[in-house]
Amino acid sequence: MKRKWEAKLKQIEERASHYERKPLSLVYRPRLSKPEEPSSVWKLFHRQTEAFNFVKNCKEDVHVFALEYKVGDGQRIYLVTTYVQFWFYYKSRKNLLHCYEVIPENAVCKLYFDLEFNKLANPEADGKMMVALLIEHVCKALQELYRVNCSAEDVFNLDSSTDEKFSRHLIFQLHDVAFKDNIHVGNFVKKILQPASHLIAGESDDGIPETRVSHFSEIPVKQGISFSKMSTVVKNTIGKKHLFVDLGVYTRNRNFRLYKSSKIGKPVALEVAEDNKFSLTQSDISEENQYFLSSLISNVRFSDTLRILTCDTSQENKQKQVEYFSSTSTSVENIEGFQGSPYPEIDEFVLSLVNKNGIKGGIRHWNYFFPEELLVYDICKYRWCGNIGRAHKSNNIMILVDLKNEVWYQKCHDPVCKAENFKSNRFPLPAEVCLLSLLKEEEEFTTDETINNETKNPHKPSSSMLSKGVFSDPDWDNGIDDAYFLEAIEDAELADAAENNLLSYNGVDEIPDELIIEVLQE
Repeated sequence: MKRKWEAKLKQIEERASHYERKPLSLVYRPRLSKPEEPSSVWKLFHRQTEAFNFVKNCKEDVHVFALEYKVGDGQRIYLVTTYVQFWFYYKSRKNLLHCYEVIPENAVCKLYFDLEFNKLANPEADGKMMVALLIEHVCKALQELYRVNCSAEDVFNLDSSTDEKFSRHLIFQLHDVAFKDNIHVGNFVKKILQPASHLIAGESDDGIPETRVSHFSEIPVKQGISFSKMSTVVKNTIGKKHLFVDLGVYTRNRNFRLYKSSKIGKPVALEVAEDNKFSLTQSDISEENQYFLSSLISNVRFSDTLRILTCDTSQENKQKQVEYFSSTSTSVENIEGFQGSPYPEIDEFVLSLVNKNGIKGGIRHWNYFFPEELLVYDICKYRWCGNIGRAHKSNNIMILVDLKNEVWYQKCHDPVCKAENFKSNRFPLPAEVCLLSLLKEEEEFTTDETINNETKNPHKPSSSMLSKGVFSDPDWDNGIDDAYFLEAIEDAELADAAENNLLSYNGVDEIPDELIIEVLQE
């Protein structure tokens, strides 16, 4: 008996030692297929980049999901798994309550929309009618631009509205048709909503209809697209107009909320809208699973007949840029670069604006427009916007320095702020970074340097004597100064061209936001 007990004790000790070396998983995850097959992938990452790097090296067909886990700070963790594995745990709605699909950069995807407006600020807005009209005209645009036929029955309509806010997601289920990526989707959406954007930019506050919702009819767009009595312009809580289509959801690696999920801290989940006309086909999988798969933006089945749609507006924007500056033969002149501009003192001042309250912002890119003497800084890691009084969640800002008037102001890349044509108040530049002050310091330094050199070496000819031709430098003809001479000529020609440009603007002293953003993006 004693021997048996000792053997049993030894066996337990060996097993305990084995589990110390190879501990069990904290969460047991059952296999979804046959017992002899390996379990599905289920990996969590704190950084989105790490999740996508894992996906690239994974042999299974896995995808990235974002999970909100902490109220207030917007922090998310990233889960990599298969659609089947994710649905196995998601369908119970016990733990995975606040989930998002991460739409991969450069991935083929469906056409999708995020629609929202404040009900209290727009009491006469009919959300259902606005959605129906939008679907109708998007279908018309798809037919006229791409010869793609679709209707409201091909649009999965999801609703998460509350008493205060109207909120919808629309996902187009086009048969054997998808967009190249969500950037091209965004270009298409902006293209077909261009009349509404122009309406917002062109109307003054005095021209806003009392209904608080702008209705416009028969506004022509290129390729023959027209909008008939379509309502897309609403007001926010402070009375500013904007589109009820969110143009900010077409960015790389975008997080898009999942069917049946709610935002953390909010009780309302995305459910099938009561006016949804999309119907499921017969399938072996459950209806809820089909709805889940249909709601995924990057869930596109590849086949030999799959048609990829593109909408590249870069060439159109360049053409608009040329047209805008075609009043004279001289086109806009600009130089660009990264980090440091030709004005290091102004760079330091701009950096001081975006390094405060524990936030360390930086200069991602700069661009200098000669005719306007405008220095445009594209800022990174600092998103505080004067329009909304807080930092944007994903869109960066711009700092514009007007050297001619010695002021600076802020704009941003956020679609709503751009639609409202937001520009902050103009603030004076500090005296020490103003151009006249810098030129004066340079002139004083040069004068002092000349006087010191002539005092130290009285036999060396002065610059004034050289300029009169009294002395001849033996190195004059060796080509060293030729480059400086040519540079001086080019500067003079450039100044003359800039002056001609300024005369041709007829009082217009600003560059359009579209041009600034286009140049920064390039």
